[in-house]
Amino acid sequence: MMSSPQPSVPPPGITDDLLGDKRWQLVQRIVSSLPFQKSTRLRDLLQFITEQTIHGKAHELTEQHIGNALFHKPSDYSPLEDSSVRVHVRQLRLKLHEYFNEEGRNESLILDIPKGSYAPVFRDVTKGPALSLAVAPLIPAAWRGRVMVPWILCGILAILCAVLLYRVIPHRTAGAVSGPAPLSWPSSQIFDVRHQTIIVVADSNYGMARILAGQPGSLDQYLRRVPLPGPTLSKIGEVDSRLGEYMSNSTLTSFADVADVVSLYKMAGALQSQVSVRYPRELRMRDLDHNNCIFIGSPASNPWVTLLQDKLNFRESETAVGNSAKIFVNKKPLPGEQPQYEGLRWTGTIGEDYATISLLPNATHDGSVLALQGLQQEGTEAAGRFLADDENRRQLMSALGISASDSISQNIWFEALIRARTNSGAPSSTTLVAVRRIQ
Repeated sequence: MMSSPQPSVPPPGITDDLLGDKRWQLVQRIVSSLPFQKSTRLRDLLQFITEQTIHGKAHELTEQHIGNALFHKPSDYSPLEDSSVRVHVRQLRLKLHEYFNEEGRNESLILDIPKGSYAPVFRDVTKGPALSLAVAPLIPAAWRGRVMVPWILCGILAILCAVLLYRVIPHRTAGAVSGPAPLSWPSSQIFDVRHQTIIVVADSNYGMARILAGQPGSLDQYLRRVPLPGPTLSKIGEVDSRLGEYMSNSTLTSFADVADVVSLYKMAGALQSQVSVRYPRELRMRDLDHNNCIFIGSPASNPWVTLLQDKLNFRESETAVGNSAKIFVNKKPLPGEQPQYEGLRWTGTIGEDYATISLLPNATHDGSVLALQGLQQEGTEAAGRFLADDENRRQLMSALGISASDSISQNIWFEALIRARTNSGAPSSTTLVAVRRIQ
């Protein structure tokens, strides 16, 4: 005879105001249900992330933090090597679906954990729109000094970019059944019905942290949230450690990245449902397997691009991080090419910037990885514009010596260097400078 579910015991430290919250009450019904009876870890995980989020700490719910605080991992453990938190969160999502399909099908409040996030989202069935508990004031009043003005502007820009992205990308109507139209090359290698395509935008905070610290950083440091050492950051930490906390926990990208995402969505055509956008901190190494990926930004702002550098001829270099102009080093110059190409000293200035467009096989050799790298934001935006233009794509095919039939019958891997003339923080024109076939 099956025993009845035992009520869950609230974790220590749960306050009366939490006990009276209808969202916490829903979670208690969930963890007391049959799907959760055999997993103490999943019950604890759901209660932990809910309690943290309701109390305004959703920004702390990273894989590293959950591993340390709930799973008792050592402070220096690497999520790259230990995926237990991700595994449990995936299991939790499945159990939540099971609950709301069975015992909880009559609940008036629904709980979900969006992919790429660890903060729960609640939706009132009678009202429809989702309410994310992760939403909180971006900048506390005590931070509103001159040092925080750029970050306030970045926050406003991020919101405006999200609105722009939503308005520009066309949305499918229910019931559409027409098959996808064939895509032109190289879109056909980036978007297809067999793979998901993950677009990974740059992390503006990472780029700023590198400049302040004067350190190059690495992908491993980035994913492990290891602070970059440096005298500038130390001085800032003494004045206001909250700036460092904000830079570590907020998710900001550039307008150039949003512009490229819009262009890429248009290039995907009817396959937009196969495309998702991720912040670099949300990506994991295994996500690169059996998927198409697009990295936007250079290693200075998107550390995932460092995985490709050894395979490329044109490599970004910076003599002194934050104190010198970035260049593309041409490892094997061909006749008429320069040994290096120097871009803008700072974004927002008038002049010329450079960018590379690279298309390579993914880690499992069953998909593609596209990288759009600009030395500054203008170059990154120019790379997206170049790839979205029909005439530019024909010029690229000609320079690579490939025909339309070649692009249909085989995968073609390449890298291209382009030059962008810039004004007022935006590219005004683009020119193809050099190309390489990658074998």
